[in-house]
Amino acid sequence: QVQLVESGGGLVQPGGSLRLSCAASSSIYVMGWYRQAPGKQRELVAFITGGGTSNYVDSVKGRFTASRDNAKNTVYLQMNSLKPEDTAVYYCNSYPPQPPYWGQGTQVTVSS
Repeated sequence: QVQLVESGGGLVQPGGSLRLSCAASSSIYVMGWYRQAPGKQRELVAFITGGGTSNYVDSVKGRFTASRDNAKNTVYLQMNSLKPEDTAVYYCNSYPPQPPYWGQGTQVTVSS
């Protein structure tokens, strides 16, 4: 069974930065970052292929950057210029997601 563990979240003021990490128990070719804000559906934020090709939803484009270290089965999400609207629990999973893979997520709170 694949296990995914997210880390790196925290409380940040608007304009600040965070880097999230996702450690996987085995390799997954296309990884996605997702987030779920209070009262909202979980949404895809970004994805990255095993070759390092990434894409982003318009709301985070230019501010977030995904990367990965395949030798460590780890993916990252660098988040800059954070806004209150980015507040959510952030998750990683395959893209498309596999329901059994969802982990606990990591909380990101952007507030002044």
